[in-house]
Amino acid sequence: MKLVVTDETLITHQTIRLKLLDDFPDCKIYNFTSKEELIPRIHDADAVFINRVAIPRQVMEQCPKLKYIGLFATGYNGVDIKAAKERGITVCNVPEYSSYAVAQHTMALLLEIVNRVSVYSPMVKQGGWNDQNIISVPLTELFGKTVGIIGCGSIGMAFAKMAQAMGMKVLAHRRTPNPSDETESFRYVDLPTLYRNSDVISIHCPLTDKTRGMINRSALSQMKDGTILLNTARGPILNEKDVLEALESKKLYMVGLDVLAKEPPSPDHPLVLHPRSVVTPHVAWSPLETRQRLIDITIENFYAYLNGHPQNVV
Repeated sequence: MKLVVTDETLITHQTIRLKLLDDFPDCKIYNFTSKEELIPRIHDADAVFINRVAIPRQVMEQCPKLKYIGLFATGYNGVDIKAAKERGITVCNVPEYSSYAVAQHTMALLLEIVNRVSVYSPMVKQGGWNDQNIISVPLTELFGKTVGIIGCGSIGMAFAKMAQAMGMKVLAHRRTPNPSDETESFRYVDLPTLYRNSDVISIHCPLTDKTRGMINRSALSQMKDGTILLNTARGPILNEKDVLEALESKKLYMVGLDVLAKEPPSPDHPLVLHPRSVVTPHVAWSPLETRQRLIDITIENFYAYLNGHPQNVV
């Protein structure tokens, strides 16, 4: 049985050993795989394990032996699921492995925006501890503010609890709200209500045809002036041109982004370079503990498949 891992480096940081090697010592492991390298590397593979590599229908058609795709990820938009089902290829992901890590990173982006630690620390190191510098950087208290959370699955709910611990009120939107979740500081609302009443808006929904570009000029126009926008879900959920326009007009106070529509971005990407944006390189999922959990479950998925009882099938 031929196994291939297409892009191992982001998962292991070359410090975590993949246990697949214990039972499959001939497993081919590549640090990164480009589009041009993909088919030559997996054309005769029985099983492939991917992180950010895409496997569309055209690739599957040139890999006749392929029967299993293991995702070192929760999202599976890079795999043509319909084509996989047609060809009898089992695709398994790892749901909810990074809920607290992503929620933690979302809170880190928010705290950077409201407390500006990365501005003050170098200022002090350069001898800038003086009253004029201190008052030049605005700070914001989160207590009593309202955060709107779009997508209240495991990540959104984890972030909601963190926000509530900071004294914030939560307005949440999801496709299937559970009224039993609601409390004095947490309630489900429709999107217009969320846009209209939130001081902070955080995106935690999956990327679908319906959510692609949903944060556009129309949605932004419904938000409060000076709203903080956070996105740790998927980049294409934002219409980046409209978000940039909202930053320029001060409709948005600041944005905190861990994802972009195109990754990595061009060196002159206007949202990356904007003075009121905080951007990290899609790392919310990647603490050591989180990656170890991801690896363990991905391998458990594969052995469950080999034993005839596949789990986490998408």
